[in-house]
Amino acid sequence: MKKETLDIIKQVFHEGIAANELPGGNMMVLHKGQEVFYYEEGFTDEKEDKEVKRDTIFRLYSMSKPVTAAAVMILMERGLVDLFDPVHKFLPGFKNQKVEVDGQVVPVNRDMNLYDLLSMSSGLVYGGDSLAGKGTQDIIQKIDASTKAGSPIGTVEAMDLLGQVPLLFQPGESWEYGASADVLGAVVEVVSGKKFGLFLEDEIFKPLGMKDMTFQLEPHKKSRLTGIDTRNNLGIFTDYEIGFESGGAGLVGTIDDYAKFATMLLSGGCLGETRILKEKTIKYMTGQTLSDKQQKKFDNWQTLAGHSYGNLMRLVVNPNRGGYLLRKGEYGWDGWLGCYFANFPDEELTILVMMQKLDAGTTSLTRRLRNVILAREF
Repeated sequence: MKKETLDIIKQVFHEGIAANELPGGNMMVLHKGQEVFYYEEGFTDEKEDKEVKRDTIFRLYSMSKPVTAAAVMILMERGLVDLFDPVHKFLPGFKNQKVEVDGQVVPVNRDMNLYDLLSMSSGLVYGGDSLAGKGTQDIIQKIDASTKAGSPIGTVEAMDLLGQVPLLFQPGESWEYGASADVLGAVVEVVSGKKFGLFLEDEIFKPLGMKDMTFQLEPHKKSRLTGIDTRNNLGIFTDYEIGFESGGAGLVGTIDDYAKFATMLLSGGCLGETRILKEKTIKYMTGQTLSDKQQKKFDNWQTLAGHSYGNLMRLVVNPNRGGYLLRKGEYGWDGWLGCYFANFPDEELTILVMMQKLDAGTTSLTRRLRNVILAREF
């Protein structure tokens, strides 16, 4: 990248901090798997008592979801699951599910399956005033209470309870962002016979050298964890000494950790000589989109105009509809506190931004940084 471009990126980042858009963070750009830019500035939270460093450990929240999708792809590649397997095959709590229709609770038309979970077309939600939303929040409170009592509910037990909550809509009939990835984490645990976090450690984190990515942060690493000490409305806990390992929001890690995962995806399933997934599996994982009916609901997400969704990630299908510079085929996701990644297969480019700002997702700052980078040629 030219010095002029690098200077503009730094200035935009600096001005974002000065305008209180975020207390601080770091970002990275990789081209063909090689780092071409890294920058850090500011503090890990508003207290300004801990500066952001390259080894700062961030709460990833929903950037956990693509990792969970990769875990499911591993099982699929090995013939251990069929994506049309009903969820109750692995989690009995999902047998004989109910759905709320016009204020009435009725049986589902068909069983929820793994494909529904990967596309967020399951009918599961995170919250809201529906029976689905209230029931999900009740489960979250049970997880919280069990953790405080010193007898935490595990991943499989928690998701079996979730299976008994009425759905927002019939499986496959619409789209709604919700707890689907958490259920998939429990499925991986059942199929593999390992705790979900251990499966990720053995199959993804250790092979890729993602040394700080985890659900259960070791005590000697906590001094590097970002400073936000608030629990969010998803019931994901910040002490990282828990029983429930959230495939939708529970991981922590550094920017270098996630760079290795993103590069693995962009490189067709491998990092150097280490292969995690086959190239054809990666093409499926990063190319699946919603049905026309599901897309109509997803299109209500204004800042994701031009995108579709599949395998727990956004995917650009029509760059001309976006409100910022997009590339057809790019994919990625973000987290509740602002962590963000995007891969651009045609340009062999990766953009990573890490921050911890409450209720952030993809921020205006992140979009502005993208525009600076994507306006240039690679």
